Amino acid sequence: MAGDGVGRSGVEILADTNALADAAAELFADSAERAIAASGRFVVALSGGSTPRRAYERLARAPFATRIPWTAVHVIWGDERCVAPTDADSNYRMAFEALLAHVPLPPSNVHRMHGEDDPTRAAASYETELRTLLHTPAGSPSTEPGQRIDLALLGLGDNGHTASIFPESDATRETVRWAMAESVDASPSYRITLTAPLLNAAAEVLFLVSGKTKTEMLTRVLDGPRRPGELPAQLIAPTNGRLRWLVDVAAAARLQRSS
Repeated sequence: MAGDGVGRSGVEILADTNALADAAAELFADSAERAIAASGRFVVALSGGSTPRRAYERLARAPFATRIPWTAVHVIWGDERCVAPTDADSNYRMAFEALLAHVPLPPSNVHRMHGEDDPTRAAASYETELRTLLHTPAGSPSTEPGQRIDLALLGLGDNGHTASIFPESDATRETVRWAMAESVDASPSYRITLTAPLLNAAAEVLFLVSGKTKTEMLTRVLDGPRRPGELPAQLIAPTNGRLRWLVDVAAAARLQRSS
């Protein structure tokens, strides 16, 4: 994949949002191929947002639409707004329109968060579904192949949140639950989110960050002091996996360049 060079391990700077989307789609396909070769399936956690949407639209077209063995793909979500799946704010709806409606993914392999239900019950139900999917009926998330998320796609909010883990929220301190509901400082306010313990058990976590509005926050998260309560994106540090950042030039404008 072509980039402008990386100043630190795990960070790749791309020319613009189109190049970022192309790179993300290629990484998605590579990760799928590795996971399927290792365990027979690929479990991916999708993110909402305009930057991931561009990557999903790439994946819905050739060559990815035929290169990826979609019948072996299981799709979950990193977070969801507590709205109906037909609502314009639904992360599920965005992914469906951009990708899922265009590839031969079995409906039983789509594991959406039920944002239209009571948030607390929906989060508990989602954890139960994920424990079944990942063959871990109790206890901490596993980092074994076939029992973990193979790829988690994440974004970075202007306030340092990722998924729906918001600054100083209960989710920043969660160590047991895999999914939880929270009322956050955003609209709509109620969200369901995966928690850091589950995300950190993933084989690979990929942040997608673009645009000059993210410049200051990206610099604080990557180059500033560690304050995960204030900057929840800093909570994400895979315990037995790889953390990668794909960022465009605009977002990376103030990053320190060090060898």
